[in-house]
Amino acid sequence: MQFVAASKLKRAQDATLHARPYSSKLDEVLADLAVVLGGEEHPLLARREGGKRLIVLVTSDRGLAGPFNTNTIRFAAQQITDHAGDLAVVTVGRKGRDAMRRSRVPLAAHFEGYGDRPSFADVIPLARLITDDYLAGTYNRVDIIFSQFVSTLTQRPAIDSLLPIEPSQDTEGIPGNQFIFEPDPGTVLERLLPRYVATRLFQAVLESKASEESSRMVAMRNATDNAEELIGDYTLAYNKVRQANITREMIEIASGAQAR
Repeated sequence: MQFVAASKLKRAQDATLHARPYSSKLDEVLADLAVVLGGEEHPLLARREGGKRLIVLVTSDRGLAGPFNTNTIRFAAQQITDHAGDLAVVTVGRKGRDAMRRSRVPLAAHFEGYGDRPSFADVIPLARLITDDYLAGTYNRVDIIFSQFVSTLTQRPAIDSLLPIEPSQDTEGIPGNQFIFEPDPGTVLERLLPRYVATRLFQAVLESKASEESSRMVAMRNATDNAEELIGDYTLAYNKVRQANITREMIEIASGAQAR
C-alpha cells in the first residue's frame, strides 16, 4: 500500500500544483470584479447579516491514511463549535459524512468521493447545488473545509470562504480602472461565476486528494517499519527460546548418559 500510495501521490501532487495558478488568477479576477460592481449590483457580492451558514467538508471515502481524516474532521468540529449558529454541512467523502452523523450535525447533502482521478466535471453538480441554494437565500455564507497540501510530510486543515465573493483588499489599480469589460462587468461576472465556484471546489478536492495520498504513504511506511521491528523482536525472542530448549535437551541427554 505504501508503494501504491507513492505512485498515486505523484499524479495527485502534479494535478494540485498545476491547478493552483489558474485558481489563484480566477480568484483575483472575481475579487476585482466584486470591487467594480459592489454588493448592491449582484446578490453574490452582498454581505448578509445573520442567516444560515453552509460548510462544505471534504474528506475521503477510505481510511488507512494516518491522521488525514481525523485532523480535518477535528478542525471542522472546532469551527462549528467556535462559531455556533444555524448551519448545515455538505460532505464530500464517507469519513466526513459518518463523523457529522455521529455528532448530529445537520447534513444538507452528501457526495461520494471522486476517486483517484477527480475531474472538473465531477464537482459541477456540487457547485450548482451551492450556487442555487445561495441565490435562493437558503444560506448567507458558504465555507469550504479541506486539507491543504503543503508537502509530502505536511498537510494542514484549512477553511476558505466561497460565498459571498470577497473583494480584493488592495483597491489600487483595479481592473475596472484599466480595462473595458464587454459587454459589462455584470455580464462578465455572470459568465465567470459558475466556473469560479466549481474551480474553488475542484481545487479543494485536489488538495485533499494529494494530502490523502501523502498521509497514506507516510502511514504505510511507518506501519512497515513497525512491522519489521516487531518481526525482529519476535525472531529474537523465538531464537532465545529455541536455544534454551536445545540447551535443556542437551543437558538432559548428558545427564541420562552419566546416570547409566
